[in-house]
Amino acid sequence: EVQLVESGGGVVQPGGSLRLSCTASGFTFHDYAMNWVRQAPGKGLEWVSAITWNAASTYYADSIKGRFTISRDNAKNTMYLQMNSLKSEDTAVYYCTKDLDPDDRRSLYDVWGQGTQVTVSS
Repeated sequence: EVQLVESGGGVVQPGGSLRLSCTASGFTFHDYAMNWVRQAPGKGLEWVSAITWNAASTYYADSIKGRFTISRDNAKNTMYLQMNSLKSEDTAVYYCTKDLDPDDRRSLYDVWGQGTQVTVSS
């Protein structure tokens, strides 16, 4: 079974840091680009960041650029999101997603994790 499991969420004060992890199983992890997507309370889904199969390229939403860093360790089938200088508006459920097709650069995802809650509050 193809599966993605997020972890590392929690409650943190503004200006603090968290590192999210996404562990993959059931597919050849290093063949696929991966993404982080989030949903804030009362809001729609927002794409956050992406990383290519070999981490040669990374991409970030303007809202988090300069504060978050995406990375992956293919030997461990794990992707990470280092979140620094957290703001209240970063409060959301964060999802790990797998790209549908290695040859298609469109934002098409065929597997989602269950999500992990990040709450930034004083």
